[in-house]
Amino acid sequence: MKIVGVGCGPGMLTESAITVIRSARLIVGSERAINLVKSHISRNAEVRIIEDYSSLRQLPNDAIVLSTGDPMVSGLGYLGGEITPGISSIQLGAARTGISLTNLFIITAHGRDHEKAIDDCCEMHVKGRKSCIIADPRFPVNTLASSLSRLSIPARIIICENLGYPDEKIHEGTAQNPPVPEGNIYILFVTNTEKS
Repeated sequence: MKIVGVGCGPGMLTESAITVIRSARLIVGSERAINLVKSHISRNAEVRIIEDYSSLRQLPNDAIVLSTGDPMVSGLGYLGGEITPGISSIQLGAARTGISLTNLFIITAHGRDHEKAIDDCCEMHVKGRKSCIIADPRFPVNTLASSLSRLSIPARIIICENLGYPDEKIHEGTAQNPPVPEGNIYILFVTNTEKS
């Protein structure tokens, strides 16, 4: 099977991804992923919405599985096969905020252990590294901010919401005055306030 990153929002497909999608006979993806690429899907292709992620490994070899963002950034790249990357929210968020990807530690907290994500972020902050947390709506930004405040190392927190969409928003604050997320799809960067 082939795994294709569809990007984090509209217009974030690569030319390679478009080529693979146009040649597909069977495309499988979330409703959001399919909507991002529907203009590139052949009329002859069979399109299926993923109902059960645990059954994806049983797809035929010629299946194309769509992964939002980049499959290797909290996506479906773990399935193996040939992987075509997409433009991730991390790449776009870094470009929008001017944060270098060099020395950036990526933490996935979407549907995972928030406490561990906060601990990992604080550990990286002490080591002088920037972090990017892929969050979910329940991620406790205030708890992260409190933990960072106790480190007595300046911390800048930037929340990037709905990146690549018309309602994209970026909120910035500090550990003492953290930004508040307004939507459901977001990442946040934590950097030293004096450098990025």
